Amino acid sequence: MDDEHYFSADPSVAFRRAPVSASVWGHELPLTSGSGVFAQGRVDIGTSILFRETEPPAPGRILDLGCGYGVIGLAIAAAVPGSSVTGVDVNERAVLLANENAATLGLADRYTASTPGGVPADATYDEIWSNPPIRIGKDALHELLLTWLPRLVPGGRAVLVVGKNLGADSLQRWLTDQGFPTERLASAKGFRVLETRAAG
Repeated sequence: MDDEHYFSADPSVAFRRAPVSASVWGHELPLTSGSGVFAQGRVDIGTSILFRETEPPAPGRILDLGCGYGVIGLAIAAAVPGSSVTGVDVNERAVLLANENAATLGLADRYTASTPGGVPADATYDEIWSNPPIRIGKDALHELLLTWLPRLVPGGRAVLVVGKNLGADSLQRWLTDQGFPTERLASAKGFRVLETRAAG
């Protein structure tokens, strides 16, 4: 698995699709992942914990940040008929797979993925859900979060899953220091599920 490529815009590895079966919030989601995309052929443990420790969000506009092949956003779209979900990822293969999966699941009317440049500059969201790409490095991660968290509407929130050994606790403090109050919703198998509130 070429994990070092998963946040590249155009990975050089050969592109092979791999099926993934995800059972989330009572819905069975037959999905397709691919080489050069994070968690090829599986639902990674962090995302699994995110699903296990949360309930689906209320209907609204949801951003699936760092969407990969779309499992988080598509699970929300399947579980919450009143939701409109935008997936965003710098990896063009991830965007392709996420949109293919949305079409396969019959959710393309409520789930659309694109690269960051394809998202309207004035788009805002009720909630952001993410298993953020920690391995891009702290500076890049902070820049990513400070780019998208301000798009939360007043009273909105972000739900993030972060490995404890990858700095979840320091990230929680940093987000709070940036004006985005962040609390821990759950902790399991070395991961934290964090809830970050829109800046007041």
